[in-house]
Amino acid sequence: MSGTQKKDRLKKELKRFLFCTVGALIIAFNLKSFVRTGGLFPGGFSGVTLLIQQICDTYFHVTLPYTAVYIPLNLIPVYIGIKYLGKRFTFYSFYVILLSSVMTDLMPEVVITYDVLLICIFGGIINGTAVCICLFVGASAGGTDFISIYFSEKRGIDTWNFIFMANICILVTAGVLFGFDRALYSIIFQFCTTQLIQTLFKRYQKHTLLIITDQPSAIYGRIREITHHDATLFKGNGCFAGAERNMVYSVVSSEEVDMIMKEIKEVDPKAFVNVIKTEQVNGRFYRRPND
Repeated sequence: MSGTQKKDRLKKELKRFLFCTVGALIIAFNLKSFVRTGGLFPGGFSGVTLLIQQICDTYFHVTLPYTAVYIPLNLIPVYIGIKYLGKRFTFYSFYVILLSSVMTDLMPEVVITYDVLLICIFGGIINGTAVCICLFVGASAGGTDFISIYFSEKRGIDTWNFIFMANICILVTAGVLFGFDRALYSIIFQFCTTQLIQTLFKRYQKHTLLIITDQPSAIYGRIREITHHDATLFKGNGCFAGAERNMVYSVVSSEEVDMIMKEIKEVDPKAFVNVIKTEQVNGRFYRRPND
């Protein structure tokens, strides 16, 4: 590895460390300033942790630190991360888990508002933003994020909505034990988080490109260079003029679509492109490594 490569790698790792630190601090702040104030259960492993804490406090009069519950719950997801998602990805994710849980215990509560609906909406948005900050630099916020990413990698589908459904089961349990008003408000919180993640983080969403062009080889070269994905060339006749036409077919990550469209316009300004959202892909599909 050359000196320039080492310098670039160091910058990348420092950026990753900084973003993960910011994400973890936002998660802890959100838990202490919004979630605790509103009496919410945010879903995921953090929601399970708060639920266990409240059960122990209400029924057994035992006060458990957040760290003592949250970190053990994450051991199985961390194992999944090491085995299937990459050691560096798991290391930074565990750093987020550790820092966010410790800061949740140490950070003082700061009340922003007592309006529960505002807490649900803005708390959910803040939570989703913190998760995305971690995901953008190749880490996760822990818990169900590991599980979601694992199934996205192995099955090739966007699983955030499935995680949302699992979180509803947690919230129903909380509703039975502590009242459904806070549980129902918590669903709003979780919905805001999930929708923001789906909007901002598109790595596991896919789109199909159907490109009719006079420059198929050049366009395929750009797709291959940018995304490492392959493409298929179809030949046919245009119905209007009867001339022979070329159609390039490729499936790419949603976050790559804008870059590809820009390249297509440079290569062939007259190209006709149809972009279709793809629900699931089976077969070989290149995915950037998490590490």
